[in-house]
Amino acid sequence: MPRTDWTPHRRDDGELLGWIHPDGEAWVPVDILGRTVSGPTEWLDAEAALEERGISWLADPWVLDGEGGGPLRVRIVEVTADEDGAPGRIVVKVDDFGDVSRPPSQQHVLSWPAPDRLRAPSPTDPDPRVL
Repeated sequence: MPRTDWTPHRRDDGELLGWIHPDGEAWVPVDILGRTVSGPTEWLDAEAALEERGISWLADPWVLDGEGGGPLRVRIVEVTADEDGAPGRIVVKVDDFGDVSRPPSQQHVLSWPAPDRLRAPSPTDPDPRVL
């Protein structure tokens, strides 16, 4: 668990969706990447926010800024949160577009929680096939 006052929130099948932590009299949901899902709210609303987000979005393409002179299209390979004083990490690989005949893609190890330079693609990003 990243912080002692964070409570893990799991799906019915036991898969971790994130954590909920106190903020004054309210509660804040935090996703698996360590990012706040919503502002302070009621406990049940915090749970609902995590359940609505789920974890399937982790499989989407991502963009990593600040590597190789431009944005890189990447896929998340591993997410390990801080635990018992050990720092967590996020491992991403350069997107190979599912081409299993290519050599393994370059990986980048990022700190947890996810830095801002790991982000969802935007319409202004270059065509990922030429990155």
